[in-house]
Amino acid sequence: MEAAVFILSLVDCCALIFLSVYFIITLSDLECDYINARACCSKLNKWVIPEMVGQCLSTMLMLVSMHWFIFLLNLPVAAWNIYRYVKVPMGNMGVFDPTEIHNRGQLKSHMKEAMIKLGYHLLCFFIYLYR
Repeated sequence: MEAAVFILSLVDCCALIFLSVYFIITLSDLECDYINARACCSKLNKWVIPEMVGQCLSTMLMLVSMHWFIFLLNLPVAAWNIYRYVKVPMGNMGVFDPTEIHNRGQLKSHMKEAMIKLGYHLLCFFIYLYR
């Protein structure tokens, strides 16, 4: 049972690493003006919910299998993803909004968040691989 939990978590973590890299590449394309803000935000917004579901799935797996340390490691990231999705202002296109992404350094903060998540998911990948 424990092996199945960690194999499923490892596969989930690989998908989340892929999404983090995709977010970084898409945001850097926007930063270099290879794509416009509307195309970038529509590409990223369609992956926000799958990212949130993947992170919550990993968190719930660790809760159900009673791996408390890993559950507590996953909980803040899952809570942050849910908070970020819930706090989208009314009228915005989604978490990534093309009218606001260049204002107030949001592009840099989104890029920094994607890099931090990539590092976090790589750490989790090796933890799941070790277990």
